[in-house]
Amino acid sequence: MKLLVTGGAGFIGSHFIRSVLRERPGWDVVNLDTLTYAGDLKRLNDVEGGPRYRFVRGDIADRKFISRLFAKERFDIVVNFAAETHVDRSILDPSPFLQTNVLGVQVLLEAARDSGLGRLVHISTDEVYGPILEGAHAETAPLAPRSPYAASKAAGDLLVGAYQATYGLPAVIVRPTNTFGPGQFPEKLIPLCITHAVDDQPIPVYGDGLHRRSWLFVADLCQAVARIAERGEEGRVYNVSSPWERPNLEVVQEILRLLGKPQTLIRFVQDRPGHDRRYAMDGARLSQLGWRATTSFEDGLRETVAWYRGHADWWQPLKARLREDPYHWLHGTPGSGARQPARLAV
Repeated sequence: MKLLVTGGAGFIGSHFIRSVLRERPGWDVVNLDTLTYAGDLKRLNDVEGGPRYRFVRGDIADRKFISRLFAKERFDIVVNFAAETHVDRSILDPSPFLQTNVLGVQVLLEAARDSGLGRLVHISTDEVYGPILEGAHAETAPLAPRSPYAASKAAGDLLVGAYQATYGLPAVIVRPTNTFGPGQFPEKLIPLCITHAVDDQPIPVYGDGLHRRSWLFVADLCQAVARIAERGEEGRVYNVSSPWERPNLEVVQEILRLLGKPQTLIRFVQDRPGHDRRYAMDGARLSQLGWRATTSFEDGLRETVAWYRGHADWWQPLKARLREDPYHWLHGTPGSGARQPARLAV
């Protein structure tokens, strides 16, 4: 079995590659990544040079390159993690999100159709459903994205569904909830809080901090994606949900407690434009495939905090680089008007 993982140098993609190589000895992996600011091959140092793993640098939106790659390799399965994912960045400049999350998906779909691919597993997000104040979204819920990021992911999902219906492309869509764990880029909520707290820096929290999210440890998501790749029904969407729902403020407070840092590091700041109050998904469809999350939020958070405490040599250079980024959170606050620098909060 030859597997193409796009975005494999990213946080979730790298964990997935490592999980596949460890647990599925019959699968060989090609990792395709364009190595944007969030991609880092150091995440895969432990598998580099192995007989079942190979890295190829390239962009999923490069039609000629992707067409040649598919023609040469004849993949059995493609798992598409490649995406621009950070909401704050999408508020400042939606263009890269449309390029990768929409046009890039269309390029992959054309290559998959031309090559006779066995299965395309497209990784989406719970944010395509929009907010829900009570209950949980099933896979049949209408899409109602409210940020440029979520809108670009919803557009990609619709393209996948259209290619499946029109051309019979063997595809499934995976919509995970918020995922966390070791090696996540330090602009996202949990690693931002951990690394700020380790350095005794104030932690900005959007609004009142009561925006609610469900949290899934990355190893559990990897198991879910592999299960869907193997057993998922073509043309279906699968929510990957979590029973561990927390307000953002509670997540920050727990991180400070684990690190022995004072709660006074918390700084409430102006809310982000269009900040959805709550996401929640029904995961009954995936449970029918025999999957459930096994790592509690508390256990996963302890493991994640310990990893960042022990790997400052990895994240400190990344944060130093972010300080030089004129469109990042160290330089301002996301606004609703013209493009301006953003301060990431949680």
